[in-house]
Amino acid sequence: MTIRTCPRVAARFVLLGCLLAAGAAYADGLDPVKGAFGETKYIFDSRLRMEDVDQDPLPEDASALTLRLRLGFETGKAWNTALLVEGEAVIPLQDDYRPDPAVPEMITFPVVADDETYEFNRFQLTNTSLPGTTLTLGRQRILLDDQRFIGNSGWRQNEQTFDALRMVNRTVTNLVLDATYLNRVNRVNGPDSPQGVYKGDGLLLNAGYQTKIGKLTAFGYLLDFEPITNIPAGINPIRDSTSTYGLRFAGDKPVGKIKLAYAASYATQTDYGDNPLDFDLGYLSGDLTATFRQFGFGVGTEIMEGTGLPGLAGKGFTTPLGTLHKFQGWADKFLTTPPNGLEDLYANASVNLKGVGVLDTLAFIVSYHDYDAERGPADYGSEWNTSIAAKHKRFNVMLKYADYQQGELLSARTTSKLWAQIEFVW
Repeated sequence: MTIRTCPRVAARFVLLGCLLAAGAAYADGLDPVKGAFGETKYIFDSRLRMEDVDQDPLPEDASALTLRLRLGFETGKAWNTALLVEGEAVIPLQDDYRPDPAVPEMITFPVVADDETYEFNRFQLTNTSLPGTTLTLGRQRILLDDQRFIGNSGWRQNEQTFDALRMVNRTVTNLVLDATYLNRVNRVNGPDSPQGVYKGDGLLLNAGYQTKIGKLTAFGYLLDFEPITNIPAGINPIRDSTSTYGLRFAGDKPVGKIKLAYAASYATQTDYGDNPLDFDLGYLSGDLTATFRQFGFGVGTEIMEGTGLPGLAGKGFTTPLGTLHKFQGWADKFLTTPPNGLEDLYANASVNLKGVGVLDTLAFIVSYHDYDAERGPADYGSEWNTSIAAKHKRFNVMLKYADYQQGELLSARTTSKLWAQIEFVW
């Protein structure tokens, strides 16, 4: 099921599939393929981003200017099947940064994980022949629930995709059954990175039932990754071979003129497959947000347990396939949970305006995080985040800033990050 990133090989598969489909249509005296291509929708997505990073104690500041381009198409349906092909290019225009922590280059600069990349981002067939069921085969984007456990890491220029077979069934009212088998994860670091591809067997099971007060979801994620020999042992994917089971409940309810949104999750995680470690860890999160007109205020907590063991024997609760930038602060200091675990207590405020001058929308966000060890009293620091985002027709513009002040965890040093970006989606 693994898809080669070589454009010539992939192009041959596309051409062969089109010729076979066209031959079948001719034999049947029909022309569904022509109709499907006549309904083709084109994909064009461009994002220009500047990212500056100041991180102690590194002597150099990172300055990255990168352009992300996505170009592709999605056909209409022939025999209830549609084809989607999307190429992606990440082009560094200014590269004073370290693009990959697994490669010993530019080591005096902070990491900005947007390396130069040219690849097929998505390459999938989608079929809806079975009643209430959608089957997707190939390289695809998968987003489950709030993306804490399974997501595309869409903040990075090169998103995360999966070579997989996915089935989503909606036959029963209010119930969604979602099952995926995957054998390759195409990570944000790109195919040329030592840690850019995770291979192995993965099974993602997710069942969600919508009630009057919210959606109740049960999930189980079994990940058995193959080891990689040429990367540091601490980030070897075999350490993330895990079985994770959990429940999530999320919903909203009006209370007078205020809308309350609430979410809570619980999960347990153990070692799985050939993982050399032995652990049994827990996860807990809760979030409450109140919205009044254009104003919002929320509070929440996220707790991830750790084994407390020293060195490579130590392990924290892990979510290697999640959209990590969305959680525990935008400075990305806790992409890997420390061995003593992590408690994140946070608050955020937002303002969302519509029709401001020529702008369709204008949004402001401010948030604060306080980090502590889950085991013991250690203070892991604090962080402020703020952003301004505006939308005008197909253009999106954003300014974003993160400031992390370190605590007693020496692997997480004081860091500030500034982003400015403009995106056009057609």
